[in-house]
Amino acid sequence: MTTANDSLLPGDWPEIVRQIRARTPARVLAGRTGAAYRTTTQLDLREAHASARDAVHTELNLEQQFDSEFVKRWKLFEVSTQAVSKEEYLQHPNLGRVFARASHSELLERCPPGADLQIAIGDGLSVSAVVAQIPRLLPAIFDGAKAHNWTVGQSFVIRHCRVGILNQIGELLTPAVAVLLIGERPGLATAESLSAYMAYRPRPGHTDADRNLISNIHVRGISPEKAATRIIELATQMMKAQRSGTRLHLPQNY
Repeated sequence: MTTANDSLLPGDWPEIVRQIRARTPARVLAGRTGAAYRTTTQLDLREAHASARDAVHTELNLEQQFDSEFVKRWKLFEVSTQAVSKEEYLQHPNLGRVFARASHSELLERCPPGADLQIAIGDGLSVSAVVAQIPRLLPAIFDGAKAHNWTVGQSFVIRHCRVGILNQIGELLTPAVAVLLIGERPGLATAESLSAYMAYRPRPGHTDADRNLISNIHVRGISPEKAATRIIELATQMMKAQRSGTRLHLPQNY
């Protein structure tokens, strides 16, 4: 079955098609030539696929990928999990949930325990997302925490990081609420989407059921500023209820 869009160039699309295309990054109503995508659509898909692969395989380098003033301002430092390479990280997910021995000691030395809010930054499956979103998101979270008079722990960056590292952060640093800002698995819509995983007093044995998630932090999703507001609101609810995950009953309009 053909549609009017099959024979029209983007400049000739009806207004309804323009409106639909503007509301989603999905490749809907892209049109076709015969049974195939148009050349421009096919090239766009190949570019998006290449960006996704780059986001997954790129190694995080704090000094090269962040502005030196930003690193200095927030006193960021890098630690690592037991995965010693990106290949090992991808093939053995469990290694990304445990700190390397040297990192374990460094965190205890450099991060004061018992903060109200502890923020960690993990490369996850998209270094591109971390580089794109953190410079706006981290300061906004700190501003929100300051408005609540919370103590905030020393932030740090985790190389080869999986979400389950939250349990070790909780065990080592004992914060009331831990926040892990981590790169999401990239797709063909964007390779720069970040997630914020949160848990109240995380500890060994906790699972995803004990965590809450704010996802799709990127230019066409949730802006870093709005995400920071949601993170602070969610942390407030966790501290009030002294729980997180499926046991946290949020307000109906949250």
